[in-house]
Amino acid sequence: MAELKMGTTYDPKSFEEKIYEKWEETKAFEANVNKEKEPYTIVLPPPNITGQLHMGHALDHTLQDVLIRFKRMQGYEALWLPGTDHASIATEVKVLEHLRNTEGLSKEDLGRDNFLKHAWAWREEYGGRIVRQMKKLGNSCDWSKERFTLDEGCNDAVTEVFLRLYEKGYIYKGYRLNNWCPDCKTTLSDAEVDHEEKSGNFWHIKYFIKDSDEYLEIATTRPETLIGDTAVAVNPNDDRYKHLIGKTCILPIVGRELPIVGDEYVDIELGTGALKVTPAHDPNDFEIGKRHDLEQIIVMNEDATMNKLAGKYEGMDRYECRIALVKDLEEADLLVEIKAHDHNVGTCYRCHTVIEPMLSDQWFVKMEDLAKPANEAVNNGKMKFVPERFDKIYYSWMDNVRDWCISRQLWWGHRIPAYYCDACKQVHVAKEMPDVCTACGHTNFTQDPDVLDTWFSSALWPFSTLGWPEKTPELDYFYPTNVLVTGYDIIFFWVARMLFSGLEQMGEVPFHDTLIHGLVRASDGRKMSKSYGNGIDPLEVIDKYGADALRFMLCTGNSPGNDFRFYMEKVEASRNFANKLWNASRFVMMGLEDKDYTLTGDEKLELSDKWILSRVNAVIEEVTSNLDKYELGIAADKIYGFIWDEYCDWYIELSKKRLYSEDETEKETAQKVLIKVLKDMLKLLHPFMPFITEEIWSHLPGTSSDLITAQWPKVIADNNDQASEKSMRIIMEAIKNVRNVRSEMDVKPSRKAKVIVVANEEISNLFSENANYFTALASASEIGLDSKDNIPEDAVAVVTEGAELFLPLADLVDFSKEVERLEKEKKKLESEVERVVKKLSNEGFVKKAPEKLINAEKEKQVKYQEMLDSVNERIEAMKAKM
Repeated sequence: MAELKMGTTYDPKSFEEKIYEKWEETKAFEANVNKEKEPYTIVLPPPNITGQLHMGHALDHTLQDVLIRFKRMQGYEALWLPGTDHASIATEVKVLEHLRNTEGLSKEDLGRDNFLKHAWAWREEYGGRIVRQMKKLGNSCDWSKERFTLDEGCNDAVTEVFLRLYEKGYIYKGYRLNNWCPDCKTTLSDAEVDHEEKSGNFWHIKYFIKDSDEYLEIATTRPETLIGDTAVAVNPNDDRYKHLIGKTCILPIVGRELPIVGDEYVDIELGTGALKVTPAHDPNDFEIGKRHDLEQIIVMNEDATMNKLAGKYEGMDRYECRIALVKDLEEADLLVEIKAHDHNVGTCYRCHTVIEPMLSDQWFVKMEDLAKPANEAVNNGKMKFVPERFDKIYYSWMDNVRDWCISRQLWWGHRIPAYYCDACKQVHVAKEMPDVCTACGHTNFTQDPDVLDTWFSSALWPFSTLGWPEKTPELDYFYPTNVLVTGYDIIFFWVARMLFSGLEQMGEVPFHDTLIHGLVRASDGRKMSKSYGNGIDPLEVIDKYGADALRFMLCTGNSPGNDFRFYMEKVEASRNFANKLWNASRFVMMGLEDKDYTLTGDEKLELSDKWILSRVNAVIEEVTSNLDKYELGIAADKIYGFIWDEYCDWYIELSKKRLYSEDETEKETAQKVLIKVLKDMLKLLHPFMPFITEEIWSHLPGTSSDLITAQWPKVIADNNDQASEKSMRIIMEAIKNVRNVRSEMDVKPSRKAKVIVVANEEISNLFSENANYFTALASASEIGLDSKDNIPEDAVAVVTEGAELFLPLADLVDFSKEVERLEKEKKKLESEVERVVKKLSNEGFVKKAPEKLINAEKEKQVKYQEMLDSVNERIEAMKAKM
C-alpha cells in the first residue's frame, strides 16, 4: 500500500506559499506567442503603487484569475498581463506627506528634479507591496511581462498618442472653467468629481436696481462668490423682470454696477427667477458669460482662500469668507432670509475636498468625434457589456460627454510634450525639445510644467503594455484582448476611454467583453471605507482562513453587476467546504496501492457508479457553459453542491462497503470511479480554489504534471446515463424520506428497522436490487416487498416517488425505554407549569410587573401545558403497545 503523505488536517498555511513558489519556478503563468494555440488575454486593471490590497481588489482579481485559469486549462495561450499605475495625485500626496513628516520639506523646497527622485524612490520601496499581496491571493499573472504606467515603453506610447491626437486636432489648449481641487491643487476631469449630498442653505440677497428702491432678490448657495459677480440674468420671457433687461443693479457690499441681461437659461419657475452670474466660478455662469461677453473675475487662490480682488476678505478661507460676508449682508440689511437646502456638492474623488470651479489654461481632448465610433462599437456588439444593462449607463455618459481636461498641475506623471519658445511663446508639440522655434528662430524653450491625467495613460493599457507603438509579435498575437473585468464605478473613468483609444490607435476594440461586477459591501449593506471604519483586510482573512476560502466566498452567490455583502460566516463556510474536500480526498486515497487507477471501460459498474459518472458529466458541461457566459457564481454553487452533496455525502458513503470488501475487483472498481470523479472535481474547482486543489492533485496517483496546466475535463458521451440518474434519484429521495421520518421520531441511526416496499414491479425491483444502499444510508435491516394489505397496523408510512415505504413501529421504538424517556420529559414540563402558575398566582408580581411580561408568562403556561398534554398522550399510547 502506498504511503499517504497528505496532511491529516487541512492547513492552508502549510502549502499555499510553497505551491505559488513552484508555479513561478515552473513558469506556469507565462504566455508567449504560439501560433499553434488560440490566444486568450486579460489585462489587469493596474492598482495604484500607493495602494494596498482591499476587498474590491480581491473580488476583481479573483474573478479574473478564475477566467484565466479556466482558459489556460482549456488549452488557450492564456495571458493575464499585470501592472501597476503611477497614480499621479495619490502618489504625489503620499510622497509630500512623507517629506513633510520626515524632513519638513515641501515641493518648492526640493524643486522638480529632486522631488521626482524622491517619488521614484517611493515607488521602488512601496510599488512592489501590492504585487506581493496579489501573489498571496493566488493571482496567476505573467509577472515576466509586468508593466508600470511610467515605464519607458508606456511613456513612449503616451507621447505618441498625444502627438497623433494633437496633429489631428483632437488635443488643444484652452482657457476654460475647470474643476479644481484646492487640496490636491490640480484640475480634475468631470469623471473625477464625486457628488455627495450635503446640508447647506440658500441665502436670499437684495441686489438693488441702480438709482431705485426696487431690488432683485437673488438666492445663492455660495455667497462668497458674490464678489466675482459680473451680471444678473433673468429670463427674457419673465414678465416680472423683462423690463429690467439693459438696466444695471448694484453688487451688494462691493458696490460695483452689474448689467442685467436676458438669458433663456434662467428657469422662471426655479428660485426667485433672477440669477447672479459669476463666470469665473460657476460652469453655467461661464457659458452665460460667453454669450454676453461678460468680464471674468477670479476671487480665489488655488488653495480656495480669497485673493486680493476680494478686498477686506483677502486671505480668508472660502468658508470663513462666507461667514464674514453673510454677517456684513445682515448688518447692511441686504439679507432677506436663509433657507435650509440639501444639495449635491462636487468633491474630489481622491481626497473628498469640495471642488471649486476655476478658470485656467488647460489641455483638452475633443470628445465628440472620438465618442462616435466608441458608441457604435457597443451598439453593433463588437464590445459587449455583461450584464447588458450597463449599455445604458455607458451611453448616458458618452452621449453627453464633454471635452476631457487632461492636464494636471502635478510633477509626478507623464510630462506634457509641449514646449514654449521663450521669445515668442509659440507652442511646439514634439517628442523632444526642438532646436529652433519655427516662428521666430529662437533656440531656448521651456517645457509645459503640467503632467497628463493618470487616466490618459491607463486608456492605452490594453495595447501599450503589448509594445505599441512598436509592431511587436505580442501586440499582433494578443490584441485585441478578450475580456475586461472591472467595477461599474469606473465605466466612465476607464472603460470608455480605453474603448475610444483602442479604436483610434489600433482600429479595433481593446476587448470584446466587459464583465462588470458590483461592490463588496459590509454586512450591513454600507460601502466599505476607511471613514466608516468597516473595511476588512483580505490579507488578514487569508492569514486566518487561507486564500482559497476567501476566493470561493467572493465567487459564491456573486452575479455580474450586482453588489453583495461580505459575511465572515460565509468565509468560514468556504473554509469548512475546503476542509470537507480535504478529508474526503484523504479518505479516498488512504487505501490506494502504488498502481494505475484509470478506468478502462471493462469494469463492472453498479448503479451508483453509473450515476456519479453521469452526474459529473452533467456538471462538467454545465460549469463550462456557466464560465463561458461569465456566470461564475452559478458555476461555483454547482461545483459546491456536487462535491459536498453528491460526491461526499452520497457516493463516498455508498462506496464504503466495497472499499472494505474482500473482493479486490469490486474494491478497485469503486476506487477507480472515486479517483476519476475526484480528478474531474479538482479540475472544475481549481480556478476558484487553486491552492487546495493543486495540493490534493499532487498526492493523487497518475498526476505527474501540475493541475494548473492539466486539461480541462471533457464530457465523456459513453458515461451519459439518464436512466441511472433517474433510478438513483428515486432511491436517494426514498432514503432521504426514511431518514427524515426517523429523525422526526428521534430514532438513533444505530437502531435498524425493516423497510417494507409497496410499489409497482419496476420500483420494487429497483429497491430490491439496491437494498444495500438502504442498509448503508437509511439504517435498514432489510428490504421487504409486500402488498398494502399485509402491512402491520402500527407501521409508519413514508411516501416517496413511485412507492410507499412502511417501517414497523416496533423496529423503531423500544417502548419501555421510550416510556422511561417520556416520563422524564413529563417531570420537566410539570415543573415548568408549576413554576409559571405560582408566578401568576403571586399578587405582588401581577400588580408590579408590566403587562407585556405578564402576557409572556401566560403564553409560557399555555405552551408548557400543551406540551405536557402531548407527552401524556404519547405515554398512554406507548403503554398500550407494551
